[in-house]
Amino acid sequence: MKQSAPRDGATSPAPLAAGVPAQRRKGERRPEPVLSEAYAHLSVDGLREYRRALSDEEHRVSYWRRILQARLDLVASGTTRKGVDHDRLTPLLTTQRLGAGRRALNSVVHGDGGIPPLPLLQELWERQVEPDDDAGRAAFEDDLRLAEQALSAYRSALHARIGQATGELIARYRDSPELCLSALPLERGTVAARPRD
Repeated sequence: MKQSAPRDGATSPAPLAAGVPAQRRKGERRPEPVLSEAYAHLSVDGLREYRRALSDEEHRVSYWRRILQARLDLVASGTTRKGVDHDRLTPLLTTQRLGAGRRALNSVVHGDGGIPPLPLLQELWERQVEPDDDAGRAAFEDDLRLAEQALSAYRSALHARIGQATGELIARYRDSPELCLSALPLERGTVAARPRD
């Protein structure tokens, strides 16, 4: 999907399919946030909600990634069935839980292919390998590693989007400082009284 031209000479967010933006060197100044046409369709409240949804999704992805890493450790150590209570752990990776976070982003994430699809976590979680099946265990390890890599790439893409949304908010606040007041838990149209000396 082609992105529209940026406002005021600003550059639009780099396509996430190309990877995570280059890391800053220690002590190097952060680039100054600029307004981007990519977020022009969102109000400040909508942008905050978008950033919150991305952050919630990043927390879920980090959680799933840790679970996959633990399962990978179990499989690599040869503990594929014995001592693991799958009935208690399976609900952590159900389709219902997986789908809820993804649907929250569908209306605002661009269709540029930058965020990879999540792997089939439920199938990986439910898969059983006999302790004496070395080939099956090796294939399972490979599948878990690929899924973990996909989650890591997805997580990096989320970090980039969170950074872009945060930069857009900062640019808007610099452009119109009064927008900061809308983040305060005050009734609309009221201003807190200043204390007298």
